[in-house]
Amino acid sequence: MDLHDGTGTEGRFRAYPADLASVLGHADRARPFDDYCVGLLSAEGRKNVEPLVAVIAPERTAAQHQSLLHHVAQAPWSDQAVLSRVREHVLPSITRDESIQAWIVNDTSFPKKGSHSVGVAR
Repeated sequence: MDLHDGTGTEGRFRAYPADLASVLGHADRARPFDDYCVGLLSAEGRKNVEPLVAVIAPERTAAQHQSLLHHVAQAPWSDQAVLSRVREHVLPSITRDESIQAWIVNDTSFPKKGSHSVGVAR
């Protein structure tokens, strides 16, 4: 996927989950996967099914809730296949200028609360 192909941000975003969905194993999994991706990037706060559904399908929350729950928890798709496809997209951009020396991923994008949560300091 070329970031400068002239299709615009929305077109590139729509193409990305569609390409990832190609490794899900069945065409019926593409739509819930696309909805899930849109919800993860759109919803504020917690990333569980309820807020995602409120963003992607506020007019049909019950059906969409069931669809996303099934997709995330029960649909038999391979996370390894999806991660391999993601790697095919990401790695060329990361290594374009130089090889990887170290890779540190630190997702601390939400505030930690309480005394028992992982990563909470005094």
